[in-house]
Amino acid sequence: MDLVVDASAILAVLLCEPQREALIAVTSSAALLTPGSTPWEIGKALVAGWRRKRLTPAQMAAAWSSFQAVPLRLVEVDVPRALRLAVEHGLYAYDAYVLEAALVRRAPLLTLDKRLARAAEQAGVATLEV
Repeated sequence: MDLVVDASAILAVLLCEPQREALIAVTSSAALLTPGSTPWEIGKALVAGWRRKRLTPAQMAAAWSSFQAVPLRLVEVDVPRALRLAVEHGLYAYDAYVLEAALVRRAPLLTLDKRLARAAEQAGVATLEV
């Protein structure tokens, strides 16, 4: 089964958040799809964690190394369509890219972002709860 995942779910696994084990369990038999922008978003989040003094440089490096081992398939998105989704649902561009990827592929979405989950439901995309 194809499953579109966003950065919030990936980061929860990388940073050993409480949802980590449940996320791993729900994704273990899925083909994980994500927009091509996701590596940049992960990098941005890791730097933000360091700037907020929540992560050390060593933790950032370890999280990035772990990220590179995740079997993700980066997918293209239709940016103009994603921008329309961003405006329609009040999303950030990164979130709209994820939503557009799920819509086009008719795949469920795994996210911990409540705003994105609501937008997905409004757009007719199934979401997985963890």
